[in-house]
Amino acid sequence: MKLEPMRESGLTYAPCRYGMSRVTFRGPRRDLNGRYIAFVGGTETYGKFIEHPFPSLVETALGEKCVNFGVVNAGIDVFHNDPTILAAAHDAELTVVQIMGAQNLSNRFYKVHPRRNDRFLSASTVMKALFSDVDFADFSFTRHMLGALYTRAPERFEILRSELEQAWLARMKSLIAGIGNNVVLLWLSDSPLTDDPWMERPNPLRADPLFVTRSMVEQLRPLVRDVIEAQPSAEALSRGTEGMVFPLLNNEAATEMLGVAAHEEAAARIAPSLRRLMGKPTRH
Repeated sequence: MKLEPMRESGLTYAPCRYGMSRVTFRGPRRDLNGRYIAFVGGTETYGKFIEHPFPSLVETALGEKCVNFGVVNAGIDVFHNDPTILAAAHDAELTVVQIMGAQNLSNRFYKVHPRRNDRFLSASTVMKALFSDVDFADFSFTRHMLGALYTRAPERFEILRSELEQAWLARMKSLIAGIGNNVVLLWLSDSPLTDDPWMERPNPLRADPLFVTRSMVEQLRPLVRDVIEAQPSAEALSRGTEGMVFPLLNNEAATEMLGVAAHEEAAARIAPSLRRLMGKPTRH
């Protein structure tokens, strides 16, 4: 996996790997012996441009070792296909899985890169038949491709979206089964977890996690220990990039990410749930 420009951002990130995994994670590398809580997820879990992302804040709040297995722009596949990380998540006291979008996973219509899941690799014969008027060589990223397909043919696009939902559910069930009975799901988004039609939302194809609905998450609830919803408050969102660390050339990208205040609020929602599940006394 190509590394992020660590020094340029002002944050070292201390990139590291675990075992035989080919995925690079945010460090410093943690000792996986003894008790720990694992955090699996995308850009928010990784904490790009954030000095102390929510896994680190939860560690401080609980006094428990928290291992950050976040990957920038990750989908489910990067973890589902990695035996090393599945084993680490299985061995954890609890594993918090950030709910990731349905666009960044391989399915009957297209394949994504096994580690950089936002990268579109190829369209299947089914996809080419459905969108015979599209040259898929024009696309490198899943979200760009989906936006172009929706603009060209909204009716046909619904067939693809339905497939992505079903693929997401199947992959999530498989991921949870691979980790075991210690999974906590985390909805961390500036959008509410809802069943409202996705196309009626503001900038629907910019939403994260993309195409994931409350009904989909509720189908997973019986398989996990808890589902935590951590939607940042208006006040947290209003603070924008305050406290984030990034070079000026990344200003636009930083404005699209959840900021420091959102991470603080997320940690404040996560810590009490994990404390309860671990049987730790409640702090007053």
